Amino acid sequence: MPGTDRVPAVPQDPPGPGRRLTRRTLLGTGGLAALAAGGAAAAAVRRGRGEAAGAPVVPFHGPQQAGILTPRQHHVRLAAFDLGTRTDRGRAAALLLRWTTAAEHLTRGEPVPAALEPPGSRAADTGALADTGPARLTLTFGLGPAFFDRTGLTTARPEALAPLPAFPEDQLDPARGGGDLLVQIGADDAFVTTHVLRTLQRLAHGEARLRWAMTGFTAADGRRNLMGQVDGTNNPDPARALVSAPDAPTWLAGGSYVVIRRIRMLLDHWDALPPTHREQALGRRTSDGAPLTGGGERAPVDLAAARPDGVPVIATNAHIRLAAPASNNGASMVRRSWSYHDGHRADGTPDAGLLFTAWQPDPRTGFVPVQQRLARGDALSRYLVHEASAVFAVPGGVRPGAYVAQSLLEA
Repeated sequence: MPGTDRVPAVPQDPPGPGRRLTRRTLLGTGGLAALAAGGAAAAAVRRGRGEAAGAPVVPFHGPQQAGILTPRQHHVRLAAFDLGTRTDRGRAAALLLRWTTAAEHLTRGEPVPAALEPPGSRAADTGALADTGPARLTLTFGLGPAFFDRTGLTTARPEALAPLPAFPEDQLDPARGGGDLLVQIGADDAFVTTHVLRTLQRLAHGEARLRWAMTGFTAADGRRNLMGQVDGTNNPDPARALVSAPDAPTWLAGGSYVVIRRIRMLLDHWDALPPTHREQALGRRTSDGAPLTGGGERAPVDLAAARPDGVPVIATNAHIRLAAPASNNGASMVRRSWSYHDGHRADGTPDAGLLFTAWQPDPRTGFVPVQQRLARGDALSRYLVHEASAVFAVPGGVRPGAYVAQSLLEA
């Protein structure tokens, strides 16, 4: 492969004030030409197949990263990476530039240009997505608490990115939680999400290694989880998940914080319960997701409603009562979740449940107080096991010619 198509070695010194790590410095003039030629060629091929006009493309650039406000896709890959021991601020910036450029191409249904391949990597794009549209592909990148220490930016770490507290009954596997970098890959085609994750792994060669990955899916209509419940009812306006504080750092403005929890469902126990018991534990009807106090799925929950004998219609330990903003001093979060099924455990029970993602402007006033209350007696929690946990700051959107978290890394 010609030398101009290779990414040159990244400078070891972190970019300082006035030193922008641009595509030109990373790739060189020949690399830029290759990027342009590759994109044009891919577009021509798609036009020849008649696919360009109808391809379901979600724009990568914008005031927010795609995948936060974007309607949820049918498939997701959540993955965390740890930076290498030699990866400093400059190398981390180069990796995020490489990933950003790849995301721009992948979300348009284009192959990743050879110019992006990292030094020392003998792998290359196999063209696996050549006949596959982008399928509403989105890539969303986040920064974990340790990312700031690894890159010498400890003083720039937001206070809201504090590690989550321990919650009663958690059974967390450290190997499946945490991480320096998050990538959320959503699409309506599982083949696309799988290949994109492999691509990002390849492009991270020498700078970051995969720490954990989780695969999720939705029902065809996107409504129910594996417990049979209508999921996501009465979510707040997704825009409420965005950081809008006037004193927010530039790199985080328009971004968000996400808490990720892998929650195994004890489905064999749940399925054996009487239907009325399942509904009382949640506080909603199984048939349509409506609250037990009446109305349709979107009807407000009347937490004060009582039966003639004075017993609350919504049980005192029902999930929707304990999770309601009214029960948590107004705390709320935007919930975007996928189901998962990873086969069966040694005892024959399903290794299945929910990949729960909670988006908010501050986990300390969103996820944390709600989860603390749920941990103190939620009727639903006796059928759930929280097995993995992570929290990330998700930078704001990317404009053309820039890369994720550029203003942080080049401050």
